[in-house]
Amino acid sequence: MAKNSTAIDVGSGTAVAVQGRLEKGSFQLTGFAVAKNPGGSLESGWGALELPFKPGPMRVALSGKELNVRYTRVPSVPDWQLRRLMHFEVAEVGDTSGTEVASDFNLLPTPPEADGEDIVLLAMARISLLDEHRAGLAAGGFTLECYTPAAIGLYNAYLRHGVVQDDTVLLANIGHESVDVVIMRGPDLVFARNQGGGAKLFVEAISQQLGVKGEQAARLVREFADLRPGAMHSTPNHEKVSRACSAAAGQLVSLLQSSVLFCKTQVKLSTLKLDRVLICGGASSMEGLSDALAAGLSVPVQRFDPWPLVDSSALSPSELDALTEYGSEAVVALGLATMATDKDAYGLEILPPDLARKREFLGRKIWLIAAGILAAAYLGFFVQQTTSQADDLKKTERSLRSQVSSKQRTDSKTRDLLALNEVLSRDALDLQRIVGTGEQMARTLEFLGTKMPPDFWITRMEGRWGVDEELSIGDNVPRPLVLLKGALRQGAQAPIGQYQSMVENLPSALPGVQSNTSFDRDRYSIDLSTFGDSLSPADDVEAEEDI
Repeated sequence: MAKNSTAIDVGSGTAVAVQGRLEKGSFQLTGFAVAKNPGGSLESGWGALELPFKPGPMRVALSGKELNVRYTRVPSVPDWQLRRLMHFEVAEVGDTSGTEVASDFNLLPTPPEADGEDIVLLAMARISLLDEHRAGLAAGGFTLECYTPAAIGLYNAYLRHGVVQDDTVLLANIGHESVDVVIMRGPDLVFARNQGGGAKLFVEAISQQLGVKGEQAARLVREFADLRPGAMHSTPNHEKVSRACSAAAGQLVSLLQSSVLFCKTQVKLSTLKLDRVLICGGASSMEGLSDALAAGLSVPVQRFDPWPLVDSSALSPSELDALTEYGSEAVVALGLATMATDKDAYGLEILPPDLARKREFLGRKIWLIAAGILAAAYLGFFVQQTTSQADDLKKTERSLRSQVSSKQRTDSKTRDLLALNEVLSRDALDLQRIVGTGEQMARTLEFLGTKMPPDFWITRMEGRWGVDEELSIGDNVPRPLVLLKGALRQGAQAPIGQYQSMVENLPSALPGVQSNTSFDRDRYSIDLSTFGDSLSPADDVEAEEDI
């Protein structure tokens, strides 16, 4: 059985935990928990979260002002040189700010505009931020796997569980006090950023303009705000709250626009243009927010819902209820948990310095270190000669890994869609069995009510789900059938003519009907179906030639 992965996203509004594993190409949830954060701090968020499942090492989302994500263009250099360059940049930031930071970096997919350069995404988090999370982990008896920027989790949630097309998409997770933004072109990550803002903008707008604060202001936003442009408000409360929130919606539009401009500047993609915007997070459920953002950004805006492609069958009823209510707040945690199940996933893993040193030491075997020292003296000259070649091979390997990863993701998504198509096909067949049988029976009765001769009556009428080769329903694919038996009054005039006239009128009342009829003195039968395979054009030609 695949190993479970656990991800935690503690925000100022809610704390969310997701656990799951990869099963046959699909991500299966094995645990879900959410808690409201009454104090709005990391400490209160960790303290409020109670897990109904046993967690493993946790991937923890990072966001907020103590996380810094920046971009650097560098020439294509060997890995060891790139690590040294990033070490110098991190040291410079730490010296400038006067605070200790932990960091990690990764190369972005190279865009056509790069002109032979590599683009490095570098994430740095203050140790004070990591210490707050470590205190929460320790209080709950949890183990840390790594810290990852929430925006990277957001990207992986979209890549694995979203509809990825060859367009430019901005995906924003709108939390209570922060907004995490990623921009993608097709499956490739172009930009990731975290900013201040979020639902708190709307609560503050209500507090300033209507003089209410705290939970009362948040309740007014939830119950009365309608941000649809030109919306007709049913009550004065709806109008006051909606007007107060409209300025905050404008701030959110400006925030997203600034992300696009910042991307163009930092990554130097001057021709970047959005095709669509997706939103998630607690604030994304506000009435009319998508419409307001679409009007401000001049592109389609929709809510991002990755959960239809996630298997939640293993969750308990209470966990399913929590997922239904808070699924939008859990998108980042889902992306982080998905990353842990895919060794080729794009990621950043930030560790506190002491934990990083410990893992580095434990990852090296003592005998390998000793063998390396002995071998260095013997192989020094050889290593010097082959270093350049090895670096070139590593660069090629990175490029091939990226291509393979992209193909695997496409293959996985195709398999998921095929499985979903099979389920929908079965559902459609079930609906045809239920609705088609009743509809066909009703139309047949309507026909008999108007076209059955007065001397005729029905002795038995049955709607059945089955196959009948004579009605062009075969190949073990059942379809709705109507089986009709009847009798006629003895001494009726021209009974055969009346019967044939009734049968000949069938197609006008039941277009496409195929029937199997019989008549025997005072008895008759009609088996019919409008769901049989019609005669193909080639069969029509052959029939005409036979005539």
